Parts: sequence; C-alpha cells; structure tokens
Amino acid sequence: MAKGKVITIAQQKGGSGKTTLAVNLGVMLARKGATVAFLDTDPQGSLGRWFMTRHEAGRAEGMEFSTASAWGVGYEVGKLRDMADFVIIDTPPKADSDLRPALRVADLVVVPVATSHVDLWATDGVLDLARREGREVLVVLNRARPGTRLGAEIAQAAQALEAHLAETQVANRVAYAETLGQGFGGIEGARSPAIRIELDALLTEVEAQLAQAD
Repeated sequence: MAKGKVITIAQQKGGSGKTTLAVNLGVMLARKGATVAFLDTDPQGSLGRWFMTRHEAGRAEGMEFSTASAWGVGYEVGKLRDMADFVIIDTPPKADSDLRPALRVADLVVVPVATSHVDLWATDGVLDLARREGREVLVVLNRARPGTRLGAEIAQAAQALEAHLAETQVANRVAYAETLGQGFGGIEGARSPAIRIELDALLTEVEAQLAQAD
C-alpha cells in the first residue's frame, strides 16, 4: 500500500485562515473518496474542535484525527500515512525550529496569505524554512477580497514571492466561518456555487503540485 501524501498548512501570521484551508481541503479530498487524517499541532486546537463536532454529528467516516507537539510530528505522521491517503497538518502561527518537523515531513506546504501587506510580509519566514527543508510550496491568497484595490495590490505583490502562487483565491466568505463551527466544510453547509467553484479549483492546483513533487 502506498504511503499517504502529507500536506502541511503553515503561516507565521495568525488569522491567515490555516484551519479553514485544512478543513476544506480535507473535506474536498474525502468527497472524492480519499481517506484523510488530520493532525493538529496548534495548541489552540481549532482543528480538533472542528473534528470532534463533525465526529459527534456522525460525519467523520473515512477520516482520522490526531494531535502532536513539534517533536512528535514525525512519529505521528509515520503512523497516519499508513492509515490514510492524505495527512493534513495544521500548525501554530510561528516560523521557527518548532515548525520544521511539520515542514520536513510534507510533500507539499500550503501557505495561506490573507489580504493585508502585514500578512504578505510575514510569509518570508515560512518560505525560508520550507526552502531549507527542500519542500514544495503553494502560496494561496486566502480570505481574499476580489474587486478591491487592496486585494489587487496584494495579488500583484504576491507574484514576487519566491514560491508558486495559486491562481485560485479563496474569498473572504461568512459561510466558511459558519460551516467550520458546525463541523462542516464550506461545500457541505453552504450551497453556494461560488464556493464549489473555488474549492474545486484549489484542490485541482493542490493535486497538480503534489503530482509534481512525486
């Protein structure tokens, strides 16, 4: 049996929407028939609360969940990769040696960037650590505000980052926060065609990056 692919969601700036991306990528993969294991390394535990809410609603079939501190990531991922097609790691907002184990085990590092210059500036630390570990990186404009001048400025500035920038932008939608609190993914709780379109497009880009990393 092939080992599961590992996707690490990382960003040193808080509020970038790491957990939202982790949840929605996992739900989209599960809807395609893949088994998914979530690993929460953030002491805040938002991913774990989402998973337990989902589990209590009887919707966690084909999914696993675990937690680990920084030094335990490698061991935990080793077990989860044997159990699932994909392992998705949610990390705390930091870019230091504690993040390295989660980057080291990744087949792909997804770096969400919210629509602000501060968030964009904060990305350099994570990108530098990922480069040192030789990991593939996909930067995703998250909580994006299409059609605004700030959104356009951030999108243009992100092009200069030394990493692959996803064409898909995940919009700043209330539905993502609402469904997260219910133990759902955006595509499950809100019947918005726009959400389906952007999540389908993002997953296609993630899968393409994983294929390149093989």
